[in-house]
Amino acid sequence: MYVAETQVRVRYAETDQMGYAYYGNYATYYEVGRVEALRQLGFQYKEMEENGIMMPVTDLKCKFLKPARYDELITIRVIIKALPSVRMYFYYEVLDADGNKLNEGETTLVFVNMSSNRPCKAPEYLLEKLSPYFE
Repeated sequence: MYVAETQVRVRYAETDQMGYAYYGNYATYYEVGRVEALRQLGFQYKEMEENGIMMPVTDLKCKFLKPARYDELITIRVIIKALPSVRMYFYYEVLDADGNKLNEGETTLVFVNMSSNRPCKAPEYLLEKLSPYFE
């Protein structure tokens, strides 16, 4: 299992009238966490796209437990529970500064060959980076 964390401060533009992080921003928080989790592995999403593979999101689940508030520093924990094949599953926990869970979610992404626009297997260089966490 691979676990990574990154922090984001809730910006004013991301809040609603109550000062809570607007629900639609959680998909963006998940993306920030996901990209940074891969970067922490030494994997560059941009490089994968330059090599002709993209990863569109095919499923998103999001459960709100408590609101994140304006100017709060939140932690986005990303958990990868299994090595990817054609699909990659990401699990998320959004935590406040005290470690309380504010939100949890999941996304499913599929590897797609950009030339054929067809699903393909995860690139070997990603599997090499992730494999040590699943031995």
